[in-house]
Amino acid sequence: MSSSATSTASYARPGYGQGREALLRAVITVVSTTGLRNLTYRSVAAEAGVTHGLVRHHFGSRDALIEAALDYALDLSIANSSLDAQIASIDEFAESLDSLIDLDPELQAFQFELVLESRRNPELLPYVAKLYDGYRHATRVALASLGIVDSDVADLAFAALDGLAFQQVAFGTSAQTRRGVRALQRLVAAQTGN
Repeated sequence: MSSSATSTASYARPGYGQGREALLRAVITVVSTTGLRNLTYRSVAAEAGVTHGLVRHHFGSRDALIEAALDYALDLSIANSSLDAQIASIDEFAESLDSLIDLDPELQAFQFELVLESRRNPELLPYVAKLYDGYRHATRVALASLGIVDSDVADLAFAALDGLAFQQVAFGTSAQTRRGVRALQRLVAAQTGN
């Protein structure tokens, strides 16, 4: 067996149809644990258990890789939360934020890493802006289902949730997040007159 066949065979390849998602998860892991500066095709490939040529094949450029990972992170975060959904009561609004972060802290850390890095690398700003636009939109949809259609109030609610999430990722204190969400729910409830 040739050495290239041996090294390729040593990778634990993802199953058919799971390759792209495995690569995106690998991007999240690499960035959340070692920072954006260590994001390379090789680091993603090593994390995903594939060859670096496969990473290049799927995404073509590092920018495309970052953008796809941010889109994936946004979709996953919103799907696992009560944002962007019809909620029946204010108690449902962001009720599981702390457990969502505890479930996948790397996902949240990845996003914050990119936000902070965008201060140093302005080429990241469009991707980060798209991420935040997605979260603001989801928050507006959730609050609109409660009759709160003031986008400024929704944006303020998202900013509070974002700050709580950042603090939980940084300090690992979910109790503070729960208290903050309850306080935010009371403030938002005041907007509805309940």
